[in-house]
Amino acid sequence: MYYLGIDLGSSSVKIAAVDASNGKSVGLVQVPESEMGMHTPQKGWAEQNPETWWQLVCEGIHKIKKKTCIEAVEIKGIGIAYQMHGLVLVDHEGKPLRNAIIWCDSRAVEIGEKAYKELGTAYCDGHLLNSPANFTASKLAWVRQNEPAVFDKAKKFMLPGDYIAYRLSNTINTTVSGLSEGIFWDFKEGKVSSRLLDYFGIAAELVPAITDTFGEQSTVSRQAAATCGLKAGTPILYRAGDQPNNALSLNVFNVGEVAATGGTSGVMYAVTESLSAKECSRVNNFVHVNHDKNAKRIGKLLCINGAGIQYRWLLNNLAVDSYQEMNDLAEAVSVGSDGVCVLPFGNGAERMLQNKSLGTRVLNIDLNRHDKAHLCRAALEGIAFSFVYGFEIMTSDDVVTKTIRAGNDNLFRADIFGETIATLIDKPIDLYDTTGAIGAARACAVSEKGVDIFSSYLQEDCVKTFLPKKEKNPYLKAYKIWKAELESIIKK
Repeated sequence: MYYLGIDLGSSSVKIAAVDASNGKSVGLVQVPESEMGMHTPQKGWAEQNPETWWQLVCEGIHKIKKKTCIEAVEIKGIGIAYQMHGLVLVDHEGKPLRNAIIWCDSRAVEIGEKAYKELGTAYCDGHLLNSPANFTASKLAWVRQNEPAVFDKAKKFMLPGDYIAYRLSNTINTTVSGLSEGIFWDFKEGKVSSRLLDYFGIAAELVPAITDTFGEQSTVSRQAAATCGLKAGTPILYRAGDQPNNALSLNVFNVGEVAATGGTSGVMYAVTESLSAKECSRVNNFVHVNHDKNAKRIGKLLCINGAGIQYRWLLNNLAVDSYQEMNDLAEAVSVGSDGVCVLPFGNGAERMLQNKSLGTRVLNIDLNRHDKAHLCRAALEGIAFSFVYGFEIMTSDDVVTKTIRAGNDNLFRADIFGETIATLIDKPIDLYDTTGAIGAARACAVSEKGVDIFSSYLQEDCVKTFLPKKEKNPYLKAYKIWKAELESIIKK
């Protein structure tokens, strides 16, 4: 028997199959094989069609079944991970009323900042543990203010993973973790924030019913089964946003454990029991997947929008054929890239920079000395420096770090990237051969076997450790220059 894991990203949908008896991966597919597009009707906007997500999920399920020769009757459960902070609005027939407003869309920044002031920083910090900022609640408020005809037709709002679960099951529900990522959750009251709903003019009836993160949330409907190739009645056993899920995938459940992700966006996700929100305008605080009233588990999330997308932009615009070629070019350049700096903030408003949209900056190029190799190294270093800069913010917000784990994919395949971060924060980084889709599939076992099952799943998955370099001075010097360039721009 097998579990399927669905990971809905902003660039693709990945689907994994794992053996339900031991958690071993038996197959992984990605659709589309290139990258999913975004609709950007205005500067700073980013949308995707939820129907496209559903079509790709169905295509991926058929593809994984064909690749692994698994029959529908052999699939005993489904786990779902998804791009966080998105907004899907459906009408009374369950049809999307507009494109989804996705995570990197920055149209609601001003609405969120105004809400932070008018709801009161004391309330937001103490109850929401976040500024409403540019998250789902603020995006929903934007629709109410700017598209009232659409808002008035809405039956429910959903996060992207909620929508996929709905299409699979014809049941609309969400999780506490999901509501916290949308900044709807009152941590002190342990319920949806009525004060926030009242402030934004959002009826409580728009909020989906709440289901547990682990355990049977709903089952595959006959209609969905006929379309996607699953068996009707197959249970959906798990759901979480991509960053809590990535942490779960890396066995990050306990205080002092940190998960790092270097995908389209970059993330440092630390588990704490502290309800501190000293940096809540720059660091997010979400309900982690194993949080409960008896054991608080808060995920502090530091997100850098401009991470892998920066390196991908270089791939598409330099005369190179692959990321490996770029990595090889970068290795030929010394630490510090001979003074070239890349500030990789060209993918929307950056929360850790107080929601400023700086754009990507390439600084200090000497046309007589520097070439594409320097750009490749400076990009990897600039993204790594962004992680370190964010880590300093997290440390000031009561995060204690015992161990850091990362997936062996995307930016962490470049030694320069991992070594730079490990050296500057002076902590080893363990790389594991797992993915969010595999983690979502493995999570199906938690309701039966508990979270400790992940320790056994990861025993053979560690593939590499980045150790801090003994000679730190070149890294410290390069970071100091980069940080000075960043802060001089922020102050303008």
